Amino acid sequence: MVYETSYASGTKPFSPDPKRGKWEKPTDYIFACFGLALKLDIFEISYQYFFNIGFVGMLPYFLYMVIYLVPILVVHSYMGQFSSSGFITAFRLSPLFKGMGYVSLFLTFSTLIYYSRFAAVPLLFIINSFRPTLPWSCEGAKSWYIPSAETTTLCDPEIYKMHENYSLVILTPSYLYFNYIRHPDFNITEGFELSWPLVGLFTLAWTLIGIIFYKFSEPAKFGKCIRYMVIATVVLVLVCFVRFLFLPGTHLRLWRYITPRTKDFSEGLSSTYVMALQAFGAGWGSVIALSSFNGFKTNIMSYSWIISFGQIFIYIMFGLVSFMLEEYFREITRTIIFHNIINFGVLITGSGSALITLAWPNFWTIIFHTMMLLTALTVIATQLFTVLQSLFDEFEKLKEKKQEVTFGVICGLAFCSCFFCTVHGSFYFGVIGTDIIMAHSVLHLLLLLVVLWIYGQKRFQRDIEFMLGQPFAYWKVFILRYTAPIVFVILMVYGIKEIMYSHFYYREVFFALAIILVGLPFLAIPGYGFYYLKNSTGTFSERLKRACRPTDWYPSEMKHRQHYGDLIGHIEMTDHLFDGTEEVN
Repeated sequence: MVYETSYASGTKPFSPDPKRGKWEKPTDYIFACFGLALKLDIFEISYQYFFNIGFVGMLPYFLYMVIYLVPILVVHSYMGQFSSSGFITAFRLSPLFKGMGYVSLFLTFSTLIYYSRFAAVPLLFIINSFRPTLPWSCEGAKSWYIPSAETTTLCDPEIYKMHENYSLVILTPSYLYFNYIRHPDFNITEGFELSWPLVGLFTLAWTLIGIIFYKFSEPAKFGKCIRYMVIATVVLVLVCFVRFLFLPGTHLRLWRYITPRTKDFSEGLSSTYVMALQAFGAGWGSVIALSSFNGFKTNIMSYSWIISFGQIFIYIMFGLVSFMLEEYFREITRTIIFHNIINFGVLITGSGSALITLAWPNFWTIIFHTMMLLTALTVIATQLFTVLQSLFDEFEKLKEKKQEVTFGVICGLAFCSCFFCTVHGSFYFGVIGTDIIMAHSVLHLLLLLVVLWIYGQKRFQRDIEFMLGQPFAYWKVFILRYTAPIVFVILMVYGIKEIMYSHFYYREVFFALAIILVGLPFLAIPGYGFYYLKNSTGTFSERLKRACRPTDWYPSEMKHRQHYGDLIGHIEMTDHLFDGTEEVN
């Protein structure tokens, strides 16, 4: 069966790679998507979003699962699984919008640049946990802490209330120790002078990432590695949860978490959408790339539900651990200041001051921060894996130097992350995460436009029914085509409000940084569209039609490709969908 097609000048036909690889087990896709939920930056903003609203406040998450999370997961999975390609090449579905893949590429790089901080900080506490005396303990602090006029000892509870403008976490001894490592002069709160201890920790973090890709670069091996990392992380968070139940005051916090309150539900309704958006990881196209290693007949419908429920379990467990640590500090100080606690700090830098009170504090510090390190490494490795595979799919010549490209990218990201080894960079890095949440909403909306409107509702429905071998109900298509877009428009409006609120408290340099790392990449969408149209032939109308229609949109495996050709009537494979109608043969 021979298919003829024409391509815009400068483009080339898609060439399926039979050696691309698959997951060792179908469930590795689920574990990889579970790993996307281990985004510690979501905890950094947890105090103003959803982790103080209890279980009842989490219930709106299940509503968001139905109206947009599971449906959009299905769309992402469909694009990757049907095309067997990463988030750039998969947009041969509609070449005019291929720039969306490049936007995802830039956003993922932007995220990875600062995200290594979540691996570097736990490494600081793990390394120091091998000392006989922990540096942030009463005895250990004597070697670095200089008491202020207000306090005589670091262990004095009054230190937590030194300044009304600070939240508790900023003044915990373990945070003060991190602040000391960041810069010995506690009075310095900004500046771009490198902290060499942080540079060393960042280097170690990226070295661990390099080891992962050196040992587990192939899809089957990588999926197995991520599977065990996710399982280990969940086991450790359960162990920490059980142990923290014995901290003073934590049982009270647990009771409050499960006690129904109307206010909790109303707050959750307007905030847990952020949690649902995290299903796609730090990089927007990650699910597309991960699903491309599925078998063609993998049931992405049931998998999407499993992923959504698994991720909410992860969020709840991390939220409970954060709750219990927060309640411990509340118990020992009894102050209203806890309304402003930053739970990210409680989990990462503030936890050391609670762990020091346990029997065998060194052991529990290692266990806890190993859990936090695994979460960071899982997210970084998964995101980087999807980026590299997408690059290799789009640019075949890069495959010839796969190892050089892989470690070149890792070294480049490690170098750029040095910005966050500065006092200023490490303090204000979180603003980028808020901007990327907004960017994801925009990309989701555009994806629905491309798949359900430009490609076409009936064509999409036909493809997914062919791929899954089962009916795809019309009400599901209705949600995707009408309900989900409305939700994303609302989220965009809310996101704009949050961005304005966030940037109000940051310096101009971070507003410029957000524009460069998050805003400018969106120019890739019109930029690539213009490039494609410019290199096409014919009238503008003909060029536009050619840019919107699929090119090489068929399964990569020959047996499925032949059956797909039978389904569409043996007309040109790359040109069969653009006939001016939506009829299904």
